[in-house]
Amino acid sequence: MSITSINPATGETLREFQELNAAAVEQKLATAARAFGTHRQSSFSERAAVLQEAADLLEQEVATFARTITLEMGKPIAAARDEIRKCAVGCRYYAENAERFLEEEMIQTAAARSSVRWEPLGVVLAIMPWNFPFWQVFRFAAPALMAGNVGVLKHAANVPQCALVIEDIFERAGAMNGVFQTLLIGSEKVAALIANRRVAAVTLTGSDRAGSEVAAAAGRALKKCVLELGGSDPFIVMPGADLDAALTTAVKARTVNSGQSCIAAKRFFVAEAVYEEFVRRFVEKMQSLKIGDPFDKSTDIGPLATPSIRDGVHDQVRRSIGAGAKLLAGGEPTKGRGNFYPPTVLAEIPQEAPAYREEIFGPVALLFRVENAAAAIALANESDFGLGASVWTNDPAEQELFATELEAGMVFVNAMVASDPRLPFGGIKRSGYGRELGSLGIREFMNAKTVVFG
Repeated sequence: MSITSINPATGETLREFQELNAAAVEQKLATAARAFGTHRQSSFSERAAVLQEAADLLEQEVATFARTITLEMGKPIAAARDEIRKCAVGCRYYAENAERFLEEEMIQTAAARSSVRWEPLGVVLAIMPWNFPFWQVFRFAAPALMAGNVGVLKHAANVPQCALVIEDIFERAGAMNGVFQTLLIGSEKVAALIANRRVAAVTLTGSDRAGSEVAAAAGRALKKCVLELGGSDPFIVMPGADLDAALTTAVKARTVNSGQSCIAAKRFFVAEAVYEEFVRRFVEKMQSLKIGDPFDKSTDIGPLATPSIRDGVHDQVRRSIGAGAKLLAGGEPTKGRGNFYPPTVLAEIPQEAPAYREEIFGPVALLFRVENAAAAIALANESDFGLGASVWTNDPAEQELFATELEAGMVFVNAMVASDPRLPFGGIKRSGYGRELGSLGIREFMNAKTVVFG
């Protein structure tokens, strides 16, 4: 079986790769296990040197790496460059802070000495998505490798070149053989990989369906897993908000990565007092966005990653309109080559419409009129997802109310939801469990070992 890299803007086949067979996978896992025995004994300064060199390579070759991203999954080139730079920031953050995060914690007890030590688990399998094909990998790899774990990557099938380039970056940065490896395999082999005795833990970023399957496989094998899954993030606008700032951010938050982001704002709950103005201006801004060649620096919306993703988005839109939703903008795939879908706005969405409950992974915004803060919270929390939430109000009481009552892993007040290496990232409900980034993220794949001297 081959794994194919296809340009989503043109449909052109870029490269084909032969999938690894079972013997090759086992050999790579054996190499990873051997590497762990040595890597875990290395010093933080030795590991940090590798991460700092990886950051240097990312910064020096940003144009080359960004081009690979844009060719394989269609991200507009400016955003691809930003993604590469963010990976460098993540590498440096953990190179500089990992040792502090994993210091032995002394605890006062009746014993002569009591403490908690943080020790790495071993080979961590990372199952990563295509939408941020570098950042998703580096935000796992930087803390995992600094902690003394080793990584094997099963990347999305449509970004094999990105996967191999990342492996090469770590090799060039000085990581010992086996510390980070890419496995070019299909999704049907993941369950067996999780069950393999050499794999100690697994992390997945993907859909809630994929998360359920990985969690089940990890549960059967009694292995730790971290799941960062889908989202249907609310974007709430109250009467006291700075409407200009809210509108500008709302469009960006819905169309980031051409709408293909788990933390993209998807459901917009707007207070009655400002609803009509918000809708009018929001639709105008969405319609003004430029769709086209992702290598054109003026492009706002590139192609969706695959034809099936574009067709799935359109099917959700079509069925939602059929159920009674009102189409305010967009709604039809762009004709011609490529997987393009226009910025689309739906309003007056009934509960039976797919858009009311399903995550739409494309540039489709869902507008809801709400009476007050309490109504916005109730509707936002009705979702099966709970990843992020963005709230716009200058009322201190409302700000605290939203921060406390919204059911989400992250709440951003007067700001767009975004990942930051310094802050834990993750969700609740069907958006998954566990955390990436920050001090919590580096400890997910560690043994919190209690040590007592009597």
